Amino acid sequence: MRTLLVRAIPVVLAAAAVGLLTVWLRARPTLDLRERLEEAARRPPAAHEVQFPGDFAETGAPFEALPGSWSGFRGDGRDGISRDPTPLARAWGPQGPKVLWSVPVGIGYAAPAVRGGRVYILDYDEGRQADALRCLSLSDGRELWRRWYEIPIDSDHGISRTVPAVTDKYVVTLGPKCHVMCADAATGAFRWGIDLVKEYGATVPKWYAGQCPLVDSGSAILAPGGRGALMMAVDCESGRVLWRTRNERGWKMTHSSVVPLEFNGRRMYVYCASGGAVGVAADDGPAWKAGDVLWERPDWRVTFANVPSPVPAGEGRILLSGGYGTGSLMIQLKEAEGGRLETETVWRLEKSRQFGCEQQTPVFYEGHVYGVLPKEAGSLGGQLVCLGLDGKHVWTSGTGHRFGLGPWMIADGLIFAMNDDGVLTTAEATAGGFKPLAQAKVLDGRETWAPLAIAGGRLIVRDLKRMVCLDVRRE
Repeated sequence: MRTLLVRAIPVVLAAAAVGLLTVWLRARPTLDLRERLEEAARRPPAAHEVQFPGDFAETGAPFEALPGSWSGFRGDGRDGISRDPTPLARAWGPQGPKVLWSVPVGIGYAAPAVRGGRVYILDYDEGRQADALRCLSLSDGRELWRRWYEIPIDSDHGISRTVPAVTDKYVVTLGPKCHVMCADAATGAFRWGIDLVKEYGATVPKWYAGQCPLVDSGSAILAPGGRGALMMAVDCESGRVLWRTRNERGWKMTHSSVVPLEFNGRRMYVYCASGGAVGVAADDGPAWKAGDVLWERPDWRVTFANVPSPVPAGEGRILLSGGYGTGSLMIQLKEAEGGRLETETVWRLEKSRQFGCEQQTPVFYEGHVYGVLPKEAGSLGGQLVCLGLDGKHVWTSGTGHRFGLGPWMIADGLIFAMNDDGVLTTAEATAGGFKPLAQAKVLDGRETWAPLAIAGGRLIVRDLKRMVCLDVRRE
């Protein structure tokens, strides 16, 4: 009997173990494990630590200093207007404008800046997984030098989106994941770098950063929209922070860019953050300091994607516009007590059918506003429109001329407008009606949404993967 009991013990223990295992499997551990795996997948990946100054290479290619300048987002005046005296062609041959050069670029919508015969673009090098500041020759497109830093980024409707800001001494870039870099404009020598997420609590916008840096009087003006700063100025020479604007409302970075504005003898920077529009003092005054908030409009919000930048429209007027049904708002600055300013609503167009811009920024030229209406405008969607300062349509381009989300600019009295598929149109920049002059398909790719750049009669355009320089000079 005792022998039978001894022999039975292992059997009983085994049966008990099987029972306990069954109970454990029927309980929640398997489900908990799945939930833990799903939770881990939802967590953001660990931030990649960018190692400045990164790497550098130069080619030794010949360089020719050419006239003309387009020194950043929307040109030298940050207004989408070229003041270059080079006469431009009013008509093209059957082949369209001559292609001077063409180079491949990483997937995205980043556009170039041009100065002194050099073309600067913050590209994304997918092979190296790196933001790459490329300096090309304007004359032939050959690369002169490249500075890059590694940062893994997956495409989300493209990767690169911003335009560098360049002076005779400096070039400043803002990368897709909010890394700012300053380099010597001629040699590419590294000066300084800032991780806006790590150092100032910025949040990378959906589809990555679209804000283009501004260089004003030797300072880089940035809008991190983080806990550390709503806006800030950095000395380009030293990298020292000159001032910061407190982000008391907790507004975040958008795809909009900072725009300078003069009003009654004072200079300010205007920005559309996630929670509203704001004007910040550019320098010290009798009753304010550089970086102080001069005025706010928390009632202006583009909730889905705030892309267009503010447009100064003369005499203290500022046009704010957006897509996705936001419409547009014209405000007027007025002096108030204590050095602050007040804003008065001139008009507000709640419906995008009247006026709104989804992805590009309108151009204010000779007393009128030029823009492309968004798809919410119904039958007018995609048409180029000339708007009066009263908010009323002066003309639209008609159903035969639609431009989708493509860019536009003005040079030598001409509107240059690109549609989604790479067709470039020129028209007279006049309130007297839509008067098209020339049209040609200049890009074979899709989503030709990058801002245009022009210098010395050389127009630079791009699609998702290629950048092309066109000769649009008058013969």
